[in-house]
Amino acid sequence: MHMKKFLLSMTAAALLFAGAVVPTQAAKSENAKPIKVLLDAKTIQFPDAQPFQDDNDYVMVPIRFVSEALGAKVGWEKTGGKLAVSIKNDAHSVAMTVGNNTATVDGQTKTYETKIILKQNRTFVPLRLVSEGLGQTVEWDKVSRWVWIGKKEIAPLENKGLQSVSIDPYKKAINTVPNLINNVADKPYDKVVIFKQSDLPIKLLRDIYSVEPYTSSKGVPYLRMRVKTKSTAGSIFYLTKNKDARLRFPMDDLTQDNGDGTKMIYYKIYSYSDANLYGGKDYKTFKLQDIEYIGFDLASQDYIPMMVNPWKGN
Repeated sequence: MHMKKFLLSMTAAALLFAGAVVPTQAAKSENAKPIKVLLDAKTIQFPDAQPFQDDNDYVMVPIRFVSEALGAKVGWEKTGGKLAVSIKNDAHSVAMTVGNNTATVDGQTKTYETKIILKQNRTFVPLRLVSEGLGQTVEWDKVSRWVWIGKKEIAPLENKGLQSVSIDPYKKAINTVPNLINNVADKPYDKVVIFKQSDLPIKLLRDIYSVEPYTSSKGVPYLRMRVKTKSTAGSIFYLTKNKDARLRFPMDDLTQDNGDGTKMIYYKIYSYSDANLYGGKDYKTFKLQDIEYIGFDLASQDYIPMMVNPWKGN
């Protein structure tokens, strides 16, 4: 029997023994997540003022950085004690005034559901103005609280300018789980690609939209991943501060369909199987902060993708 299949069977049995707790975190916590803006499936970085949802639940974005990312020029002028803002690109022009809920788009007056405001010295506009004013396809993704602008085609990890590096510094730790270092052809990988949470979403053998910590209503910690509905929910592993690896399989009974072509899958942080594999009864003391890298098993044919754990302790 292939070692990975053996570990899968053993871990599945351990999970059944330990019992599963369905995540039911409050919606209020979900709504507190920061809003992320993606242009052609790549995250726009805002240096200071961040997008937000106003009291009427309208998504507001800082228009300067969105416009400049789209190649438009932004101008400001004070007239009659009010701040007038103009945006121009090769095809469109927008004129608006802070404090108003109207804008002139290509010579036509448009009315919006909420006012254009000044916050943290940045001009924020309702999301719909971006699509109408700059001629872009804009979609609000309520599952992850993302704003998709333009194309939604997710780029492969190697197209993000990240270089593969030798697996040697990580080989000893990965090899603490037999055959984890092998690819689908049962040949050992010799490269890894290190990436950050900010590089998400990425396209591997399965598309990865997001990776985030999640705590159930009973206090059980998980790592939650959003993937395409048709993607296989593969195993992941943790490379720990102790320089060993902890293999984790998806909790199939907790998988949630988001109804938009994506699903949420869950992985345990600590696992009863650790007590068997590492000889410790205090397996529940293992925490997210003890993880250095989150690895994606069999997610690529050529390298092991490993995400730097942004929640690790010092």
